[in-house]
Amino acid sequence: MIFARGLDRFAADCERSGISGMIVPDLPPEEAGPLQEACLRHGVDLIFLAAPNTPPARLEMIQKETSGFIYLVARAGVTGARSDILQDTRDLIARVPDGSPKAVGFGISTPQQAAEVVRAGADAAIVGSACVDLIARGEIERLEQLVREMKQAIKAAAKSKAPIVC
Repeated sequence: MIFARGLDRFAADCERSGISGMIVPDLPPEEAGPLQEACLRHGVDLIFLAAPNTPPARLEMIQKETSGFIYLVARAGVTGARSDILQDTRDLIARVPDGSPKAVGFGISTPQQAAEVVRAGADAAIVGSACVDLIARGEIERLEQLVREMKQAIKAAAKSKAPIVC
């Protein structure tokens, strides 16, 4: 869709729509130059992903090339609810130097998990599948409750930080 529409037009449409950032999962940083330029022109962040098995040199490149925040994948595999946060996730958070906003996603579904990744050093928890599932079931009040609970848990874990819940 991005390339069919044209990079600059797509980034301009994002800007006009109020979109502040995008993730293009199958676009490696080394091939992202033209899209990065279009995003920069239109004030849209281009966010790259790093996983627990990302080699140090590649993680450094991702940190350099990403804008907005680095999306840290909590675990290999697909998105969706999980019961625990792995040590690999904690190690990945620790590998990204301070100064680069870190958001952890893939498997974050409870306020406790969100608080855990923030205590481990993340700036944000990305909650996708848990929210999508509630929307699909029409449970909007439960969704609102979940977001409130996530916010409270993260604020308590972060103390004076002002993290984001996506």
